Amino acid sequence: MSEKLHKRTLIGEVVSDRMDKTVVVSVQRATTHPLYHKTIRLSKRYKAHDEANDCRVGDRVEIIECRPLSKDKKFRVAQIIERAV
Repeated sequence: MSEKLHKRTLIGEVVSDRMDKTVVVSVQRATTHPLYHKTIRLSKRYKAHDEANDCRVGDRVEIIECRPLSKDKKFRVAQIIERAV
């Protein structure tokens, strides 16, 4: 059992930091429409654990999958890639 488990990492933008030690991160992905074959952008929001309350709205962050921390929180902030201006 020495092999490492692959944990999912996502990159997105912080859209809310109002909760204590929690941020809401919006992750966008591009996909092709099944009928019209046009590229469309879809976004999904994830709640992520931010232990130090470091993240601010507009920051670009990397989040990593972890054990469930609450009903909705299954990710934690791995690093802040870019600060908001």
